[in-house]
Amino acid sequence: MSAPFQYGERAMLLDTKKRRYVVTLTEGGEFHSHAGFVAHDHVIEQPEGVVVRSTKGAEYTVLRPTLEDFVLEMPRGAQVIYPKDLAPICMLADIGPGSRVFETGVGSGALSMTMLRWGASIVGYELRDDFANRALANVRSFLGESVLERYDVHAADSYDGIDPSHGPFDRVVLDLPEPWQVIPHAERVLEPGGILVAYTPSITQAAQVRESLRGHWIDARTIEVLHRGWHIDGRAVRPDHRMVAHTAFLSVARYLGPRATSSASSASPADDADSEESDQGSM
Repeated sequence: MSAPFQYGERAMLLDTKKRRYVVTLTEGGEFHSHAGFVAHDHVIEQPEGVVVRSTKGAEYTVLRPTLEDFVLEMPRGAQVIYPKDLAPICMLADIGPGSRVFETGVGSGALSMTMLRWGASIVGYELRDDFANRALANVRSFLGESVLERYDVHAADSYDGIDPSHGPFDRVVLDLPEPWQVIPHAERVLEPGGILVAYTPSITQAAQVRESLRGHWIDARTIEVLHRGWHIDGRAVRPDHRMVAHTAFLSVARYLGPRATSSASSASPADDADSEESDQGSM
């Protein structure tokens, strides 16, 4: 990726206040802001890291956007899952090359392109056609046309079921208001030993997901990821005044298969609490 910039590819302009602007370079194109404009032609055949100036003298460092940059700046229909949760979801779900993933609630495609980047093959269900089309467009735009061979999106309602011909799957990732409605359907298409991850904004949603992960599931847990930056300027070191705190809860469990019943997963919430207190007491 060290080649000079060419027409048709994306570039990120980073200003002196660290504000990011992602553009697609076109012949005769211009990037406009309150600080004047920069002609795309000034970026073409330049290496990453080049500094260009606008018509009003504002400086921009030009880089190729990372996946994080693109997710934060890309066109969106639905609210996206932010980077602080994208990587943990992929770790919790153990996404890797060859993973067969069922994703429902694809939204604008942020999670899809992250899992595709990690090597997964995805069947996605999205209730709204416009969101499905937006996800496809974003994935194609950032990862290229060839990745669509591993990305099969359907305008469908996963609450009604999952077509068995689309499976089986190694992983199921749920991002929709009532993921517990999909769990019984997931059990019909998920391989034994497979992993399910549910992304839920509220703790009551997470609790209902956990209540549904009983009988054929084991090792269920729920986490929350908090992201706090630090201000470092010489010896002046302190936490940033602002942080990205709550976005959602991530609930994960492993599927044992239709013939198995886990005594661990069928324990009552009180038993779970007693176990946690016992663990803390032994520390």
